[in-house]
Amino acid sequence: MFENILLAVDGSEHAMKAAQAASSLANAMSSQTLRIVVAYDTIPVHIGDPYMQNALNARISETEEILQRAVQVVWAVSAQIYTEMIEGNPAETIIEVARSRDSDLIIMGARGTGKLAGLPLGGTSQKVLSLAPCPVLIVR
Repeated sequence: MFENILLAVDGSEHAMKAAQAASSLANAMSSQTLRIVVAYDTIPVHIGDPYMQNALNARISETEEILQRAVQVVWAVSAQIYTEMIEGNPAETIIEVARSRDSDLIIMGARGTGKLAGLPLGGTSQKVLSLAPCPVLIVR
């Protein structure tokens, strides 16, 4: 039923719980692929060099660490695991990846590390839930 699962993570506690759920569901459904995506906001160009390059390097390093943590959680999944780091608005990026990769299901945490982390359902989760081209599983 869910052959191609998209797991969106941001390093938050909820995202790591979502990774556990994705692993279990992918195994239970005999999914073919589990795609782990970290989307990070664009760094403003007005920062200028060398500060912009330093900020970009730090963002990429942080994103790689988040991906590695998620892969460690799902490592035993029987599906093929793919990882992607994408610059852009997180909600819009997750939706676009789901469309372009023919995802059957998006799994993500209820709240992340963004500006609205204290709300019951974060801004990114809410937007993805509203606009996704496929079912969305929100994990708390």
